[in-house]
Amino acid sequence: MTPTAPFRLAWIGLGANLGDRHAALSEALAAIGALPQTELQQVSARYLSQALDAEGPDFINAVARVRTRLAPLALLEALQGIEQAQGRERPYPNAPRTLDLDLLLHEAGALASARLTLPHPRLHRRAFVLAPLADIDPDLMIDGLGPVRALLRDCAAQRCERLGAADARP
Repeated sequence: MTPTAPFRLAWIGLGANLGDRHAALSEALAAIGALPQTELQQVSARYLSQALDAEGPDFINAVARVRTRLAPLALLEALQGIEQAQGRERPYPNAPRTLDLDLLLHEAGALASARLTLPHPRLHRRAFVLAPLADIDPDLMIDGLGPVRALLRDCAAQRCERLGAADARP
Protein backbone atom coordinates (compact mmCIF):
# COMPACT_ATOMS: atom_id res chain seq x y z
CA MET A 1 0.00 0.00 0.00
CA THR A 2 1.34 3.43 -0.95
CA PRO A 3 1.29 6.07 1.77
CA THR A 4 -0.93 9.07 1.13
CA ALA A 5 0.94 12.29 0.41
CA PRO A 6 0.50 14.96 3.08
CA PHE A 7 -1.61 18.02 2.42
CA ARG A 8 0.51 21.06 1.61
CA LEU A 9 -0.35 24.68 0.89
CA ALA A 10 0.12 26.15 -2.56
CA TRP A 11 -0.58 29.63 -3.94
CA ILE A 12 -1.93 30.18 -7.44
CA GLY A 13 -1.99 33.44 -9.37
CA LEU A 14 -5.02 34.02 -11.60
CA GLY A 15 -5.30 36.59 -14.37
CA ALA A 16 -7.26 37.41 -17.49
CA ASN A 17 -7.24 40.33 -19.90
CA LEU A 18 -9.47 39.12 -22.75
CA GLY A 19 -13.19 38.39 -22.83
CA ASP A 20 -15.29 38.33 -19.68
CA ARG A 21 -12.36 38.50 -17.26
CA HIS A 22 -14.44 38.17 -14.09
CA ALA A 23 -16.28 35.11 -15.42
CA ALA A 24 -12.98 33.53 -16.45
CA LEU A 25 -11.59 33.92 -12.93
CA SER A 26 -14.80 32.66 -11.32
CA GLU A 27 -14.86 29.58 -13.57
CA ALA A 28 -11.17 28.92 -12.89
CA LEU A 29 -11.71 29.14 -9.12
CA ALA A 30 -14.56 26.64 -9.35
CA ALA A 31 -12.36 24.29 -11.40
CA ILE A 32 -9.46 24.65 -8.94
CA GLY A 33 -11.81 23.86 -6.07
CA ALA A 34 -12.92 20.72 -7.92
CA LEU A 35 -9.40 19.35 -8.45
CA PRO A 36 -8.78 15.97 -6.83
CA GLN A 37 -7.05 16.00 -3.47
CA THR A 38 -7.28 19.80 -3.41
CA GLU A 39 -9.27 22.20 -1.26
CA LEU A 40 -9.67 25.87 -2.13
CA GLN A 41 -8.88 27.64 1.16
CA GLN A 42 -8.90 31.34 0.47
CA VAL A 43 -9.12 33.79 -2.43
CA SER A 44 -7.91 37.38 -2.47
CA ALA A 45 -9.79 40.41 -3.65
CA ARG A 46 -9.59 41.07 -7.37
CA TYR A 47 -7.24 43.69 -8.76
CA LEU A 48 -7.09 45.68 -11.98
CA SER A 49 -3.56 46.00 -13.32
CA GLN A 50 -1.78 47.05 -16.45
CA ALA A 51 -0.21 44.39 -18.64
CA LEU A 52 3.50 44.14 -17.77
CA ASP A 53 6.00 43.12 -20.44
CA ALA A 54 3.02 42.60 -22.73
CA GLU A 55 0.46 44.38 -24.83
CA GLY A 56 -3.27 44.30 -24.44
CA PRO A 57 -6.06 45.42 -22.15
CA ASP A 58 -5.77 45.63 -18.38
CA PHE A 59 -5.81 42.40 -16.40
CA ILE A 60 -8.07 41.30 -13.61
CA ASN A 61 -5.89 39.39 -11.12
CA ALA A 62 -6.31 37.43 -7.90
CA VAL A 63 -4.45 34.83 -5.83
CA ALA A 64 -5.88 31.63 -4.39
CA ARG A 65 -4.44 29.52 -1.60
CA VAL A 66 -5.16 25.82 -1.80
CA ARG A 67 -4.47 22.85 0.42
CA THR A 68 -3.43 19.96 -1.81
CA ARG A 69 -1.87 16.54 -1.93
CA LEU A 70 -0.79 17.15 -5.53
CA ALA A 71 2.92 17.51 -6.08
CA PRO A 72 4.00 20.76 -7.75
CA LEU A 73 4.27 19.35 -11.29
CA ALA A 74 0.96 17.52 -10.99
CA LEU A 75 -0.70 20.72 -9.79
CA LEU A 76 0.87 22.67 -12.68
CA GLU A 77 -0.48 20.13 -15.16
CA ALA A 78 -3.95 20.39 -13.62
CA LEU A 79 -3.83 24.20 -13.84
CA GLN A 80 -2.77 24.05 -17.48
CA GLY A 81 -5.68 21.70 -18.12
CA ILE A 82 -8.05 24.30 -16.66
CA GLU A 83 -6.52 26.95 -18.93
CA GLN A 84 -6.95 24.70 -21.97
CA ALA A 85 -10.56 23.90 -21.04
CA GLN A 86 -11.25 27.65 -20.99
CA GLY A 87 -9.71 28.20 -24.42
CA ARG A 88 -6.28 29.51 -23.45
CA GLU A 89 -4.07 30.04 -26.48
CA ARG A 90 -0.34 30.75 -26.47
CA PRO A 91 0.36 32.32 -29.90
CA TYR A 92 3.50 34.08 -28.61
CA PRO A 93 5.14 34.86 -25.25
CA ASN A 94 3.14 37.27 -23.08
CA ALA A 95 0.23 37.36 -25.51
CA PRO A 96 -3.09 38.67 -24.17
CA ARG A 97 -5.02 35.81 -22.56
CA THR A 98 -8.46 34.67 -21.60
CA LEU A 99 -6.99 32.95 -18.55
CA ASP A 100 -3.56 32.66 -16.97
CA LEU A 101 -2.96 30.38 -13.99
CA ASP A 102 0.50 30.46 -12.41
CA LEU A 103 1.71 28.21 -9.63
CA LEU A 104 3.48 30.78 -7.47
CA LEU A 105 4.56 28.80 -4.40
CA HIS A 106 4.20 25.30 -3.02
CA GLU A 107 5.04 24.13 0.50
CA ALA A 108 6.97 21.25 -1.03
CA GLY A 109 9.71 23.87 -1.43
CA ALA A 110 11.85 25.42 -4.11
CA LEU A 111 12.02 23.74 -7.50
CA ALA A 112 13.98 24.46 -10.65
CA SER A 113 13.16 22.36 -13.68
CA ALA A 114 12.58 22.92 -17.37
CA ARG A 115 8.80 22.98 -16.74
CA LEU A 116 8.49 24.76 -13.41
CA THR A 117 10.43 27.11 -11.17
CA LEU A 118 9.29 27.72 -7.59
CA PRO A 119 8.97 30.25 -6.19
CA HIS A 120 7.68 31.75 -9.44
CA PRO A 121 10.73 33.55 -10.85
CA ARG A 122 9.04 36.96 -11.28
CA LEU A 123 6.53 37.05 -8.42
CA HIS A 124 8.70 39.41 -6.35
CA ARG A 125 8.64 42.04 -9.11
CA ARG A 126 4.90 42.08 -9.79
CA ALA A 127 2.43 44.10 -7.76
CA PHE A 128 -0.45 42.25 -9.43
CA VAL A 129 0.78 39.08 -7.69
CA LEU A 130 2.03 40.57 -4.43
CA ALA A 131 -1.03 42.73 -3.64
CA PRO A 132 -3.50 39.83 -3.78
CA LEU A 133 -0.98 37.54 -2.05
CA ALA A 134 -0.73 40.12 0.75
CA ASP A 135 -4.55 40.02 1.07
CA ILE A 136 -4.48 36.40 2.15
CA ASP A 137 -0.97 35.90 3.59
CA PRO A 138 0.69 39.27 4.34
CA ASP A 139 3.36 37.75 6.59
CA LEU A 140 4.30 34.97 4.21
CA MET A 141 8.07 34.64 3.73
CA ILE A 142 9.21 33.92 0.19
CA ASP A 143 12.34 31.78 0.33
CA GLY A 144 15.37 33.77 -0.70
CA LEU A 145 13.33 36.94 -1.31
CA GLY A 146 11.76 38.07 1.97
CA PRO A 147 8.30 38.87 3.32
CA VAL A 148 5.41 39.59 0.96
CA ARG A 149 4.74 43.00 2.55
CA ALA A 150 8.29 44.23 1.94
CA LEU A 151 8.34 42.91 -1.62
CA LEU A 152 5.05 44.69 -2.33
CA ARG A 153 6.52 48.01 -1.15
CA ASP A 154 9.28 47.57 -3.74
CA CYS A 155 6.59 47.44 -6.48
CA ALA A 156 4.68 50.52 -5.32
CA ALA A 157 5.18 52.32 -8.66
CA GLN A 158 3.18 49.67 -10.57
CA ARG A 159 -0.52 50.36 -11.11
CA CYS A 160 -2.54 47.74 -9.30
CA GLU A 161 -6.00 48.81 -8.10
CA ARG A 162 -8.06 46.76 -5.69
CA LEU A 163 -11.58 46.42 -7.07
CA GLY A 164 -14.53 47.28 -4.88
CA ALA A 165 -17.27 44.81 -4.05
CA ALA A 166 -19.40 45.99 -6.98
CA ASP A 167 -16.46 45.46 -9.38
CA ALA A 168 -15.24 42.17 -7.94
CA ARG A 169 -17.99 39.78 -8.92
CA PRO A 170 -17.39 36.29 -7.55
